[in-house]
Amino acid sequence: MSQPKAVVLVSGGMDSATAAAEAKSRGYDLYFLHTSYGQRTEGKEYECARQLAEEFDAADFLHIETSHLAQIGASALTDEGIDVADADLDSEEIPDTYVPFRNANLLSMAVSYAEANECAAVFIGAHSEDFAGYPDCRPEFFEAFQAVADVGTKPDTHISLEAPFVEWTKTEIAAHGVSLDVPFEHTWSCYKEDAPACGVCDSCAIRLRAFEDVGVRDPIEYAERPSYRT
Repeated sequence: MSQPKAVVLVSGGMDSATAAAEAKSRGYDLYFLHTSYGQRTEGKEYECARQLAEEFDAADFLHIETSHLAQIGASALTDEGIDVADADLDSEEIPDTYVPFRNANLLSMAVSYAEANECAAVFIGAHSEDFAGYPDCRPEFFEAFQAVADVGTKPDTHISLEAPFVEWTKTEIAAHGVSLDVPFEHTWSCYKEDAPACGVCDSCAIRLRAFEDVGVRDPIEYAERPSYRT
């Protein structure tokens, strides 16, 4: 029997790379979907996603360029007029880096891609520290989107939406990725820069703290490498 197939939403970051490793460990052939939507570091993210596709021997790599999220704006990731703030890991506000309803857009493309290729699952690397700030990373969002996928695809289509780390911390993802030999040197998390990573935005801070907690040096280059351990 042939192996089951899964679409993995691969941003080029450490969470989606670990989600790809998790899907592979479960026996899936991987179909990588990467999107460029006008984010500040889209060139670096694309480079990392392509490298990860090679590292994981992906059966297919689909890169979709969209402009509508950048045209809609209202996010520091897509609007040069909005500065990416330095890290504030104690804030409970929705950050300026939130891209309005982005995951619904990405998952819609992923489900289309999965149905067209008879894939059994779609994997996304969202986790608990995401949904603390991003409403479209909450467990109830993924449960609702599963219902959308069930209703909106053909009757004989069955696609499982997998967010395996949705209740995990970044530190737990880093530890799991290390155990699965994820090539973290080919991942990118920085919101501000293509290279080197800034080390001071929220995304860099959460990533650096996770690697510190695991006791492994983050293999990518940083302009600054502060300690964020409490």
